[in-house]
Amino acid sequence: MPTGTITALRAQANHSQRVNVFLDDEFAIGVSLNTLAREGLAVGQQIDAETWARLESTEHADRATQAALRLIDIRPRSIAELRERLRRKEFPAAAIDAAIARLSDLGLLDDAAFSRLWVENRRSFRPRGSLALRDELRRKGIPRDLIDAALADVGEAEDAAEQEAERARGLARSALRRYADSADRFSFQRRLGAYLQRRGFTFATIRPILDELWAEVLAAKAEPPET
Repeated sequence: MPTGTITALRAQANHSQRVNVFLDDEFAIGVSLNTLAREGLAVGQQIDAETWARLESTEHADRATQAALRLIDIRPRSIAELRERLRRKEFPAAAIDAAIARLSDLGLLDDAAFSRLWVENRRSFRPRGSLALRDELRRKGIPRDLIDAALADVGEAEDAAEQEAERARGLARSALRRYADSADRFSFQRRLGAYLQRRGFTFATIRPILDELWAEVLAAKAEPPET
């Protein structure tokens, strides 16, 4: 654990936002400008064991924060997701906690907002039933109460069953051509039903839709060919 007097603070040649700290004319550590400012480092300052430990902790937290910012810049993430990614990068637990607290305070990390965005995105671009959405959010570490709130916020309240059926019907119609050549009703319901169940819709939601679309398939087959 280096101790001594800061004799120089030199900007890194290849990184303008980082500074090399020298103790007694020997390189000791590279730190960010954020760490430099937070710790108030200056030439002539005495660095004892306690100060060094705090300096290292501040620098680890800043590095974890910068890594976290890069991750959420790629796409929004839940707190649990971000924590796991930082853990894989081998940041200390205290640094991860500090990074998550900092981003949460800045409003950049919010599981409630993440859950709403996830549900809205799925509903708009990759339709999923409530069961699938709940499972996806659960696997991302979202608490049950926030999942419930996210689903309610996008209109899943008194008219939940009707909205769920409309989503399932729309998805089924978009895939109908793939299953319209089924040999019989049983085959049609098994194939299209499995497709919808894989996307998180319950059998109670699916069953009337299968009946409705099978009737349309039969009607289309019964129509005389155009001449």
